[in-house]
Amino acid sequence: MDHAFSLNRRLLAEGLGTLLLVATVVGSGIMADALSNDVAISLLGNTIATGTILFVLITIFGPVSGAHFNPAVSFVFYLRGDLAGGMTLLYMIVQVCGGILGTWTAHAMFEVPILQISTVDRSGFGNCISEIIATFGLVFVIFTAISQNSKSIPMLVGLYISAAYWFTASTSFANPAVAIARSISDTFAGIRPIELLMFIPAELCGAYVAFILVRWLYRGQK
Repeated sequence: MDHAFSLNRRLLAEGLGTLLLVATVVGSGIMADALSNDVAISLLGNTIATGTILFVLITIFGPVSGAHFNPAVSFVFYLRGDLAGGMTLLYMIVQVCGGILGTWTAHAMFEVPILQISTVDRSGFGNCISEIIATFGLVFVIFTAISQNSKSIPMLVGLYISAAYWFTASTSFANPAVAIARSISDTFAGIRPIELLMFIPAELCGAYVAFILVRWLYRGQK
């Protein structure tokens, strides 16, 4: 991350990037659900939009803020000593706020009620395990690539999330800010607020396990 960018610019990049990410996730879910009665087709449309927007957003905002767009990712940057505690908290706040604005933006675009509470049931042990695995994989991919000085992070993240949409029971939220934002959308991409009590700890747990494993694999490297 280039610290030549001012604090305000870095926070704007995190907030705007998370807004655009959530607007894509929620908006493409609404669009896909409207165009097809086949859940598999709707999920495919949602997947393609999410994977491709991640590639774009990480590419354009990465040099500014690091393009976390995810409190679990910022948490691991903090654990590595790459992000101070105060900055980590600010990143998380703007990510959550950006995500909420992203949901409202999607609702406005598709002319559905702006203020909603999701009733989409994503309970169950399988979804909990899925979020641990999904976030573990995401963080492992990111920090393995960083440890290898790879320039392919945008592509790797986009491809990983696209795959994880399909191999996890939860469709791979892997992001506390996105989970919170989706809890206020009673649409295809929604999640009941009560399930945040399971999803967010699972996501942070997966991120921490990935941090430990990457640190062990690349011991002696940053």
